[in-house]
Amino acid sequence: MVDRRVAVIAIGGNSLITKDRQTVSDQFAITRETTRPIASMIRQGWEVVITHGNGPQVGFILLRSELSSHVLHTVPLDSCGADTQGALGYMIQQCLYNDFLRLAMDKQAVTVVTQVIVNKDDPAFHNPTKPIGPFYDQEKALRYQEERGWTVVEDAGRGWRRVVPSPLPREIVERDVIMELVHKGYTVIAVGGGGIPVVKDEQGQLKGVEAVIDKDYASSLLATAIQADLFLISTAVEKVALNFNTPDQVDLDCLTLSQSRKYLAESHFPPGSMGPKIQAIIWYLDKGGKEALVTSPENIERALAGETGTRFIPD
Repeated sequence: MVDRRVAVIAIGGNSLITKDRQTVSDQFAITRETTRPIASMIRQGWEVVITHGNGPQVGFILLRSELSSHVLHTVPLDSCGADTQGALGYMIQQCLYNDFLRLAMDKQAVTVVTQVIVNKDDPAFHNPTKPIGPFYDQEKALRYQEERGWTVVEDAGRGWRRVVPSPLPREIVERDVIMELVHKGYTVIAVGGGGIPVVKDEQGQLKGVEAVIDKDYASSLLATAIQADLFLISTAVEKVALNFNTPDQVDLDCLTLSQSRKYLAESHFPPGSMGPKIQAIIWYLDKGGKEALVTSPENIERALAGETGTRFIPD
């Protein structure tokens, strides 16, 4: 690969599923809308690694597992992550295949089921906070806590849910494979759902753990690991803003690394929405990343042309 630019594109959950469009055929339709601008970007000469969320899909697997638990074994969380990486990777691969065909491009996409190492001593394992799976009434939730060793919490009056740790990603096991595929010109789908969380034992062997890794944090780690020229986060908004969704909202065209740190410290970007995305970008730029971009899927092409989106650059 000569003089090719490499981008890691992290697509959010809204790029694959919405609250009112959840069937598999619905997800395919949404994914087709999402991959079109990415295919156009690839046509412009970018080599792309796509990462994606998987929260709702993992929730569906856990619900199916729960409903059938009286006749079949339940599915551990790391296996749920692997299942969704395969299923969602298949959807993205097929949509890209059709995009490449439409654009007369000699290109192929491939999914890498990706393991991500976390530290077994990460403080998150002592403070589970990430809600997953279905809602339960209090009696069942507390019974499962006793029988299955879960941590459960009451969720804003909607019922009780299991919460699991969300440790920081430390190393991408399949990094070299991903890099090799990119260098050979393949479009790669990897680190789905933040990757399958694994820990190393004393002999260096890997073992899956019951946890969820933040997708944007893992995507940032991947962008750094493969020395991507661009880290693009595709999300629900066209631009990042200060005072979001208030009369004082200010849309941002460009932020430096130091400005990003300042606004994050001043709580302009809430932990439950834009905060992790900005933190992921800060880590990427802080470790030598060249440029990051945040915009909505339908605005990717315009954002790459400098017409919209929020651009993040080193100081």
